[in-house]
Amino acid sequence: MTLMADRSGRPAPTRTRMKTLTQAALNADKTVEQVEGVLGGLGDSLVELNRSLSALNATVERMESGLDHLDGTLSSLDDLAKRLIVLLQPVEAIVDRMDYIVSLSETMMSPFSATEHAVRGVLDRLRNRTAY
Repeated sequence: MTLMADRSGRPAPTRTRMKTLTQAALNADKTVEQVEGVLGGLGDSLVELNRSLSALNATVERMESGLDHLDGTLSSLDDLAKRLIVLLQPVEAIVDRMDYIVSLSETMMSPFSATEHAVRGVLDRLRNRTAY
């Protein structure tokens, strides 16, 4: 028996395979173009991200420097407060002594004040009696 070539309208297997391979090559080429486009955009994005991170780094360094300066300032203020407390302690002692002297004076003057008040009351009564 002899085999005959199939001529029923279907393309030969070699031709179909060639067409499939050509289509696959075109699809692969298109896919490579798309991947290159995505990678190009990704590269630009990474460059911008790198710029942004550099700026953020610089900002963080400035903040750290500012915090160091603030820490130094707070330490200076703390030292100043300690010195002021040392200076104010003698003043507080003087104020306490003055308060004691004033309260002692008030205590000493209270009998004189009561006597003065009583004498004025008597004089006022005498004046009022003579006015009638």
